Parts: sequence; structure tokens; C-alpha cells
Amino acid sequence: MKEFYLNSPNNNLKSNITNTILLNSDSLSYHKTLDEYSSTPLYSLKNLSKKLGIKEIYIKDESERFGLNAFKGLGASFAIHKLLLQNPNISTFCTATDGNHGRAVAWAAAKHKKKSVIFVPKETSKERIDAISYYGAEVIQLNMNYEDSCKYASKTSDKNNWQLVQDTSWENYEEIPAYIMSGYITHLREMENNLNNSNIPNIDIIFLQAGVGSWPASCIWYYINRYKKKRPKIILVEPDNSSGILQSFTLNKRITPSGNTGTIMAGLNCGIPSKSGWEIIKNGCDAVLAISDDYAKEAMRILFFPIKDDKRIISGESGAAGLAGLMKCLDSKKYDDLNEHIGLDSSSRVLVFSTEGDTDKKSFNSIINQK
Repeated sequence: MKEFYLNSPNNNLKSNITNTILLNSDSLSYHKTLDEYSSTPLYSLKNLSKKLGIKEIYIKDESERFGLNAFKGLGASFAIHKLLLQNPNISTFCTATDGNHGRAVAWAAAKHKKKSVIFVPKETSKERIDAISYYGAEVIQLNMNYEDSCKYASKTSDKNNWQLVQDTSWENYEEIPAYIMSGYITHLREMENNLNNSNIPNIDIIFLQAGVGSWPASCIWYYINRYKKKRPKIILVEPDNSSGILQSFTLNKRITPSGNTGTIMAGLNCGIPSKSGWEIIKNGCDAVLAISDDYAKEAMRILFFPIKDDKRIISGESGAAGLAGLMKCLDSKKYDDLNEHIGLDSSSRVLVFSTEGDTDKKSFNSIINQK
């Protein structure tokens, strides 16, 4: 199976419902009204950048977002806010999740004193289930993978007149995922006083973990909309056992990934890419890279045991995947073509996101304590 795919994007954004909602949403203003809101920190890891042989590594730490230990609260809270403006009488919100999104939906629903029903796939750990239940959600574990769990949540929501808040889109289900994507724009706008503060960004390359595609698509949309052809190069990173976007690029159509789907990167263990996310990714992604669990573990340990006075960052299995992708690119000459395509060299300024903290503490501690 291919390890990477080089794309030649046209940097165009199609005129459709997703683009319209993204253009007309101001999630940052909404999030600033929340008591839990504060901008998450952005760190420069100067000693790690020296070790890896590049100019700068910046990392935005989303583990502090809303007390949820992950960035997903940005999307769920904004979508539920918009839905309740349209219909204040919604009683129950529903979603399928492999962890962080479901926790975010449960939290946001509880803030509005609404019920939530969260379906989780068969691989979901007890700790992730307990974290969702903490906010009063009814959590139901299915003997299904993530993709089938999404289908089940959709059908069950229709049957019970619940409001589905799913972070992936398909035919005739694009408005709510677009609100979720709009919510993610907040943490990009938070950097407009530093990395994103001019007509030319102060970074050259961004590594984004892919998942089902909605979050990286929102990031791509932001950079195309703000900088057009002057945007940074953008590389998506996926587990090699769950590489739906890489395989979709290879076949030039959205597909459910083949493979054993066994990966520690639970938040990236997804099925067919989001319909609206895929359209943006095709037009604005420069490359896709698959990584092994070993790279994710190494990145977690590097962040937890920093070099000299670099900031210690607690980053979970999916959270460290962006940095893991950068590390893989710099690990072997067999990636020279990829590095040349994205312009990765000793002068590069790179941005990565730690999208989650230790959301599964047992797994996290086991990995950190490995020799």
C-alpha cells in the first residue's frame, strides 16, 4: 500500500452550502461568550526544531480547550448553538463518535439543558465512554466500526426525532457538518495576532491529522480563503491502517479504506471521508502521508519528555499524529520526493496541532513509560 500521495491542488473553493456557511459564520465571537473560553496556547519548540534540522516548529495545544482535553468542543458547541437558534425546542442531540466529538456533543447539549444520546464503535475504551457519560449522555456501544456507527446514529435519530450532530457529511446531510467545520475556524483565527497575521503567513508548512476529513478541510478552507495561492503547504497525516483519504486520492474517488483498521490513533480511525470535506481537501491539500503507530508513540514521548527548555505537552495518540508525520518525512531519504514537493528543508517553519491530550490515560501512560 502507498505511504504517501502528492497532490497538485487548484486552490479553488466551490460555491456550495458548505462554503456559504463557512463564509458567513463567526464562531470566534460565539465562543468568546462561553465562560469556559480562552485561547489555547501556541508554543515554539526551538530545541526540537534544531534536533530535526528545520528552522521552526510551532504547536498549538488543544488539550486545554473548554476543559474537554481536545479541540472537538469548538465544532459541537457552535453547531448546537446554531441549531437551537433555528429550533429552541430540540430535546435530544445524537451523534456517533470514537471519543472526543461525542464528549463535546454531550458537554454542549448539557450546557443548554438538553439530552444527548451518543453511539460509540466496538473498539471504544471504557475511559472514553466514561468521559462522555460524565456530561449526562446516554452512551450506547455498538458492535460496529465508526462508519457503520454513523449510519446507525443517523437512522436512529430519524426514527426517534432526535437531532443528529455528526461531524461528517454525506448526500443531503451537509448543513450541520458545515456548522461544525465553522466552529473549528476559531482556533485558526486565534493565531491571527502571530502566525496568521499578515498577507503572507509566518509559516511555510502545516501537518494536519486527517480523521474523517472535516477538521483538516476547515483548516484548508481557512488558509485558501485568507491567503489564496500564498497559503502554506498542507500535508494530511493518517494511520497506515485507516487511510481513507490517501486511498481515496489513489483511486480518485471517496472510498471506505481497506485494511485491518487496527490503530492506537482512535480519533483518526474513520471510514469513508466526509463528502464536503473531501471536496475541499482535493482542491487544497498538497500531500497525504500514512504513518504507523510507532511514529505516533515516538511523537507522544518527544512531546512529553521535551528537549531542554521546550514546553512539555501532553498529547494523545491522535493528538501527536501531525508531529509524527513531520518526523517521518525527515526520517529517510526515501521521502525526498515528498519533501521536495512540499518544500520541507532546513529553512522551513512548520505548524502542527496537538488536537487532544491524554484522553485515554491508561493507554497514554503505557506508551509514555515504554522504553
